[in-house]
Amino acid sequence: MFLDRFHSIQDGRVVISADQASHFAREVAGDYNPIHNPDHRRFCVPGDLLFALVVWRFGLSQNMTFQFRNLLGGDVALNFNENPDGSIDVCDTNGKRYLEVTRSGDQTSDETVIEKFTRCYVAASGKNFPYTLKPLMESKGVMFNPDRPMVIYESMSVSLDHIDAPNPGLELNASILEVVGKRGNCTLEYGLTSDHQPIGTVIKKLVVSGLREYDAGVMDRIVTEFYRLKDGA
Repeated sequence: MFLDRFHSIQDGRVVISADQASHFAREVAGDYNPIHNPDHRRFCVPGDLLFALVVWRFGLSQNMTFQFRNLLGGDVALNFNENPDGSIDVCDTNGKRYLEVTRSGDQTSDETVIEKFTRCYVAASGKNFPYTLKPLMESKGVMFNPDRPMVIYESMSVSLDHIDAPNPGLELNASILEVVGKRGNCTLEYGLTSDHQPIGTVIKKLVVSGLREYDAGVMDRIVTEFYRLKDGA
């Protein structure tokens, strides 16, 4: 499967190296957030990679909610546990929980459907910055700390009218940024289509921390650096 390059199995557990996570962020998601650089002191594995691994291992369900509990570093041995009620936990060997998943409705394990859905969602998700977040922050007069940009997953939910989506597409329908002190709560709502016909919704919630007053000059330099990294990928 296409995720083989982005993780390994060691003693029956999933292990994601910093290099594997970074390659996934750039190659699959188009995500150049510095926090996914292997040498970043606050490095973390992209939440989208954990999402993708859960769907590949357990299938795509009609209704799924992903709650991200902790940031995951590199080379951590992970257990992907399916509970009696059908929910899924992703934990390390000490029981620290990184992801909780609930699901219901019809389910598919069709690899073609799952890969197309995963690639569609992750590619759209990777466009959060600068395409969506920059104008949102500018409209509120705030921005993240340029020296420590922290934009992290809080949750993602998907609701499908049906799971047979041979040609999925995702279009951003609404974006909201609520500023609470130095924290920004961002909600992104997408319309999910197949062959251009609506089949469901995806709602993603992000947290932007360390907010400060918006500085257009500084933001322009951050965006320029984003495109420099992207063009050099």
